[in-house]
Amino acid sequence: MTTERHCWTVLAQRSQDEVSQIQTELGQIRLRLDSLNASKARLEKLYEDYRQQENQANHSLQGMREVMNQRQFMTQLLTLMQRVANDVAQAEKNWADARARLMAAERERLKMQTLADQNAQAVLDLAEKREQRQMDALGVMQFNLRSAP
Repeated sequence: MTTERHCWTVLAQRSQDEVSQIQTELGQIRLRLDSLNASKARLEKLYEDYRQQENQANHSLQGMREVMNQRQFMTQLLTLMQRVANDVAQAEKNWADARARLMAAERERLKMQTLADQNAQAVLDLAEKREQRQMDALGVMQFNLRSAP
């Protein structure tokens, strides 16, 4: 006699929860990537603006201190740009890792859901067979009662 195994539905739900968690994580990584890319674009624009100012400015009119400050600031911008580029690369790696984990979790979820569905179908099939046997037994009994003298 087969009874429904609730373990499959529990495992299917756990798998679904893991998929949802990874999807949330992917959303957070996407937001981080968008933020980093926006920062990268702002830094690049700022650096380009300062570079153009340096090229256009008449160095003889600027004091030596101003030129040094501007160059030091541009160097700091380059350092920040490199740091942001490293953060973008790490976030993209995290994105790829999370996508791979999502695909594995989705396969596991499908497997658990299939097992839960198969178990539920087996329970239904068994119940139908049991009901059919009872109906057959009832029919035979009624036939025998009618046939009896």
